[in-house]
Amino acid sequence: MIEPVHLDNFFIAFFSGAMVVMAGALYALLFAFSRVHGLPRLMIAAYGAYGLLAAAVLTLAYALNLDGLWQAVVLAMLVGYLLAPHGIWHLCEGTHEHQPDGAAPAGGATPDNVIRQPGGN
Repeated sequence: MIEPVHLDNFFIAFFSGAMVVMAGALYALLFAFSRVHGLPRLMIAAYGAYGLLAAAVLTLAYALNLDGLWQAVVLAMLVGYLLAPHGIWHLCEGTHEHQPDGAAPAGGATPDNVIRQPGGN
């Protein structure tokens, strides 16, 4: 049985929940910029944002009185969010590594042969 949130912990839950969203977005943004532009210093900042995310998630779990199986769910979410950008990056590299620069995407759609809808641009 989940114990209800104490009224004293309402603002802690509110702000830690907001911090989860902000730190998660910052981690994904810094990770992507680091990989796309080849800037390893941004990867250090991305991991710093992930540390902030982990702290916010653990604070939120404490404020919401998550016990037992819910703690395992929280830890699985943290591990998944750490590893998911790496997997997505490798998936993108793997699917685009055989296309030479300027090659048409799969299906042969290019800007020149795209069918334009009436009234569209």
